[in-house]
Amino acid sequence: MSDNIVYKWTDGSNKDFQEFYKKTEEYYSKIVGGIEKRRAFVPYNHSDGIPNVLIAYHGDVAVACAGFKPYSEDDAEIKRVWVEPEHRGKHLAKDIMKQIEDKARVNGYKRAILQTRAIMADAVGLYEKLGYSKIEKYPPYDNLNGAVCMAKDL
Repeated sequence: MSDNIVYKWTDGSNKDFQEFYKKTEEYYSKIVGGIEKRRAFVPYNHSDGIPNVLIAYHGDVAVACAGFKPYSEDDAEIKRVWVEPEHRGKHLAKDIMKQIEDKARVNGYKRAILQTRAIMADAVGLYEKLGYSKIEKYPPYDNLNGAVCMAKDL
């Protein structure tokens, strides 16, 4: 794990996680050319109901996060993987993903699934390095242009 980073488990109602939610919404809208081009995705991206959230702190400052929620009896869906730009390249996303996968496995899930976009090449590359493979788009993303769904057996 990265130096001077403390990881804390919480849930989607956490104020730091809610701040990350706002940042990710702004970022996603920016990279696709505006909120109108991703309006169909927005209803599926609410973060307050995510029961398992991991936040990385550098001192008292939240610098990265991810969460997971039940998708099915066997599948945990990973949501809101984010690392603040000034903390990227320090393996925080990799560390968080490992811990998310471990907790999902302990909770009885057999597979981790996630949805991203092809335009987010760095994210797709990270997930592939971590052993995720592209799968058929799953609901509710199955009819959304630009969605890329991935999975990894736990």
